[in-house]
Amino acid sequence: MKRLNTGIPRLDSILGGGLPFGSLIVIAGSPGTGKTILAQQICFTNGTQERKAIYYSTISEPPEKFLTHLEVFDFFDRRALEVRVEFINLGDLLLSNEDGLSAMMDEVVRKVVTENPAIVVIDSAKALRDFSGDGRSLRAAVYQLVTRVAHTDTTLIFVGEYTADELGSAPEFSLADGILELVYESHEPTDRRWLRVRKLRSSKHLTGKHPLQIGAGGIKLFVRAETLDEHSKSRAEVEGRISTGVPGLDEMTHGGLPAGGSTLVLGPSGCGKTALALRFIMQGLENGERGLYVTFQETPTQLVRKAASFGWDLKPAIASGQLKIFHVEEVSLDLDYIAGIVREELERAPLQRMVIDSLAEMVVAARESERFSAYARSLLGSLRAGGVSVLTTSETSSLGPTTELIGGLSFLYHNVVLLRYIEQDSEVGRAVAIVKMRDSNHEKGLWAFTITERGFEVLGKVEGVSGLLGWSALRGPKTDES
Repeated sequence: MKRLNTGIPRLDSILGGGLPFGSLIVIAGSPGTGKTILAQQICFTNGTQERKAIYYSTISEPPEKFLTHLEVFDFFDRRALEVRVEFINLGDLLLSNEDGLSAMMDEVVRKVVTENPAIVVIDSAKALRDFSGDGRSLRAAVYQLVTRVAHTDTTLIFVGEYTADELGSAPEFSLADGILELVYESHEPTDRRWLRVRKLRSSKHLTGKHPLQIGAGGIKLFVRAETLDEHSKSRAEVEGRISTGVPGLDEMTHGGLPAGGSTLVLGPSGCGKTALALRFIMQGLENGERGLYVTFQETPTQLVRKAASFGWDLKPAIASGQLKIFHVEEVSLDLDYIAGIVREELERAPLQRMVIDSLAEMVVAARESERFSAYARSLLGSLRAGGVSVLTTSETSSLGPTTELIGGLSFLYHNVVLLRYIEQDSEVGRAVAIVKMRDSNHEKGLWAFTITERGFEVLGKVEGVSGLLGWSALRGPKTDES
């Protein structure tokens, strides 16, 4: 089946390859969801001198108002008007004829037959109901239009402010080949828009809610991570071990972490998770590997400064593209947006090491804990398929039992490293333990560590204490005097 590429990044992937030629596509949603911008961006992307894009406005907004709103977007080109993209106001035709609906449909068919446009948009199609006596006459008119257009390679798009209930009952939707639903929803800390393909005949489209952003470049979409199966593609398994950059920790893991695996570093605030993560990524840079560091608190400047305090210069690697630091700002706290950035880096060039700092902060701030298990499984699966060694940090409580804020997702990781504060001889120190290493032996004890001007340093095994899993203070062995 021949398809029209929308030209909007990731939308064609969501649609399973684009919009089928000769089809009727309905873009539905409440005001402010981005329907008109989406349709106009498709027109300016696909309209050519040979095959125009024709944009009909009914009685919603006149073309002059459309153009005023369009000028703020990069895709808008005033020189393309009339040459590649033609705006036509149908309001007068609808109002001046006794049978305005029939006259309008005849006009659209005439334009399609005589000019063979690539795209025809009717905005707002819902307004056509005001010119039909009942639902039956509207259904008949739309049926006649769809039947005639189906024999051409023109893609017909209806844009309308339809409610969720109308998606299942209005005649436009029963005759449509595809339905794209756009939604605007309140979602603290920021509001969100998303797109869902409710229907697309003869297409293997991606299901689910796909986040949508509107900026100067127009519509930008991010594919819902769980709908992708790219991690199932067979790739060569990465073998061997990689150094963490911390000699004592490599000793505890009996030679380093398995290459291509995922490691979760649990620990309370200020315990040294970021220092360990920086050493892990720095070791990869020293080995000539490419790295990605996803951070939620520290900006790239702050991370560069922190690394410099340990004697590591990240600037040359950042300048050369060997290291990418991606700071997730509060307005960008969207799980699929983050996954999209990661996939872009995987596609741009081979990636060997990655840090996510921190996972707990991501899920709490994104407020999508109900889907996080499936999301994390999909993201880690994609990274594993790409041969990426991942180190993820996550916050625990400062004292007492080490409760995970991410809801106990340690089972998704090959390796789990636990950092914690310990009280010993009336002093507060730090200790590290390897809780789990899948298919690999490791040290089972508790080892002291410290943070120095050289970074994360393991000191040695802590002997003769217990209470790691359930108490803030470690207890030494009982003696006769105790």
